[in-house]
Amino acid sequence: MSHTVADVNTVVERLWPLAGAEPWDAPGFLSGDPAATVDSVHLAVDAVVEVADEAVAAGADLLVVHHPLLLRGVTSVAEDRYKGAVLARLIRGGCALIAAHTNADVVETGTSAALAERLGLVDPRPIVPSDVPGRGIGRQGRLMEPTTLGRLARLLGEILPATASGIRVSGDYDSPVATIALCGGAGDSLLREPAVLAADVYITSDLRHHPASEFRENARLVGGPALIDVSHWASEWLWLETAAEQLAAALPGLAVTVSDVRTDPWDFTIVQ
Repeated sequence: MSHTVADVNTVVERLWPLAGAEPWDAPGFLSGDPAATVDSVHLAVDAVVEVADEAVAAGADLLVVHHPLLLRGVTSVAEDRYKGAVLARLIRGGCALIAAHTNADVVETGTSAALAERLGLVDPRPIVPSDVPGRGIGRQGRLMEPTTLGRLARLLGEILPATASGIRVSGDYDSPVATIALCGGAGDSLLREPAVLAADVYITSDLRHHPASEFRENARLVGGPALIDVSHWASEWLWLETAAEQLAAALPGLAVTVSDVRTDPWDFTIVQ
């Protein structure tokens, strides 16, 4: 069965409605011919040059990414600039570009939900619910069997693809963990949410020094969760498999592949 870019975009917007995106976000159909035929779709977290080259080399007609390439305004798409180079390579290669970002975070099978599922959380619920039941930002839940902070961190190391930054933990290795709050991608905006404060540990990415330090100092004084900081790219990469299965199910005959390119920006770490 033949599909067009417009057909796929319709499914993307049904699976991950644009109405669920944050006001500052810029997901959606970013480049390409809506009428072009699509036989193959490639999925990735980031539209970087290596991913664009990979998609074109694989013969993909459409690249679906999590992070919008044009999230912030640009005044040039010249090819000596990263965003211009990506767009030029995709356009020359006949590969359209669509992004599903915060609109894919909040759905029942979104980025945080994918991580919660891999951890085996029981009764996962959004940290911040939306107006649509079951949808919202982040996830909270309990483990089927309690563990320790150290064992949980090691489990994350097995679940998530390897990155130079690894798994960073603030808390005692042997402290018990039964309840978890998590947010795929950058989640320090949720540090004060009641569901986060009530958990034994909060897992997210891109935790900055001052918010993390203040959070843990308060926890030492009055009680509160440990922190686990993981790679932003790795925490969201897990969702691509779910997204690929959903697209393939909705569009019979469409070939859907997932990129293994590590678009985490860090290459190595010196452990002191």
